[in-house]
Amino acid sequence: MEFRKAMEVDIDSIMNIIKQAQEYFKEQGIDQWQNNYPNVETIKNDIEKGYGYVLLKDGKIVGTVSVSFDGEKTYENIYEGKWISNLQYAVVHRMAIDSKLKGKGLASIIMKNIEKMCLDRDVHSIRIDTHEDNKSMQRLIDKNGFKYCGIIYLADGSKRLAYEKLI
Repeated sequence: MEFRKAMEVDIDSIMNIIKQAQEYFKEQGIDQWQNNYPNVETIKNDIEKGYGYVLLKDGKIVGTVSVSFDGEKTYENIYEGKWISNLQYAVVHRMAIDSKLKGKGLASIIMKNIEKMCLDRDVHSIRIDTHEDNKSMQRLIDKNGFKYCGIIYLADGSKRLAYEKLI
């Protein structure tokens, strides 16, 4: 397994995985990642800013994620709870795994790589949010030691469950 920064040549593979996730959400009746988001521009922007990462298995992209150390505007206000810390944090967004390989621990491998990136930068907090109906992501978050902190709202007003992990 290799975890590395995403490059422009990876966009088609990343979008293929994103489209699989969008279809899965649609089938499950989860109103997340619909309405043409994330799209090619979102992924290109992640790559340009250095946020985009991919997980490769046998040289093939099997997972994608966005990791930022620049803070998150929508995390400034949290409701019905509070963040665990006021430390500098990494933000995890847009994680998706190739649908043929779901349930094989690849998302946890991505999480472990993100933790290593954080520790290499002396950052000891990771924050993540997900849709309240996205039970598989909630299980992953819980399994990887995150604690539920409260509710945040995206710029468009969509409600998300917010989590933090200290490392």
